[in-house]
Amino acid sequence: MRDKFESHSDPFALAQDMAFGDVHLKYDEASELKAIIAIHNTNLGPSLGGCRFVSYQTSADAIFDAMRLAQGMSYKAAISGLSLGGGKAVIIKPEVVKDRESLFSAFGDFVEEIDGRYITAVDSGTHVSDMDVIARRTKHVSSTSIGERKTGDPSPYTAFGVKRAIEAAVKTKYGSDDMTGIHVAIQGTGHVGYYLAKELHAVGARLTVSDVNKIALQKVADEFSADVVDIHDIYKTKCHVFAPCALGGAINAQTVDLLATDIVAGAANNQLATAEMGEILKQKNILYAPDYVANAGGLIQIALVEENAVREKVSNIYSTLLSIFEQAEKNGKNTAITADEIAQEIIDKAGTKSAS
Repeated sequence: MRDKFESHSDPFALAQDMAFGDVHLKYDEASELKAIIAIHNTNLGPSLGGCRFVSYQTSADAIFDAMRLAQGMSYKAAISGLSLGGGKAVIIKPEVVKDRESLFSAFGDFVEEIDGRYITAVDSGTHVSDMDVIARRTKHVSSTSIGERKTGDPSPYTAFGVKRAIEAAVKTKYGSDDMTGIHVAIQGTGHVGYYLAKELHAVGARLTVSDVNKIALQKVADEFSADVVDIHDIYKTKCHVFAPCALGGAINAQTVDLLATDIVAGAANNQLATAEMGEILKQKNILYAPDYVANAGGLIQIALVEENAVREKVSNIYSTLLSIFEQAEKNGKNTAITADEIAQEIIDKAGTKSAS
């Protein structure tokens, strides 16, 4: 079967492979907005997903990224037991951002046009202040600093969930979830990477970190006694856990053979560059915590808001992953496929109920 993640020259073929809903494109000349809103599925509820503001080599790359991320959000919501569908937005970042407020105001108008089928939130390259701008144009926004959808930065909850994912993987691999002395190599020390390092340091883990941002990197090194390595050497770091916390595609044909770890569990979306990588990790006896399960903490926070409810559900990522690991062991499939099948079954059942 053709790997749906390897070729995206035909967006309609990709949409068919991914059982996609719809993709919306918007160009606004005045603000220089070039944006995509991808809605994968709404069987469980309105689609919710962050707005990514990054550069792309081509518009096709941006569309592909939005679609793949939206599918991941569908699976993330389903497997987390949330009444939400999967969507994602991408704003193609121009070389020079002339008027950020004007750009995000135009994007807010775009979200409003979708009429509630998509709810936006913070993501790579966007901030709570951007969500506040969007909120002036539409109510279909979260992660704001004001109003009923005030949640602020979801990064601490995402990091807490990833820590619980790592603990579940360590438990499965080594028989105990005691993190004392467990060596974790964190790729990326941005918002989530920083908070993950903080969580892991607090439970006695040993840390090695890398990032292109030297200031963020040094902050983690200083505060959490982390060793620092070059971004190209993080893959080769001999460790118990490799935690990708930067952009997607960290596990690819060039890097998978460099890994010197027993576990891959991190915060980045779409960590596997192709579906084949999940099987390769299994063959190498590397336990993979499916990314959209491990990093669901931010979505859970946005969906539930109330702190005690959020923390309890994020903590349950631990038991969810233990169940996935156990089922994968029983069915002989890799953990990525196993998680996908569980999530898709939940989505399909919801679609059957709504149709009846």
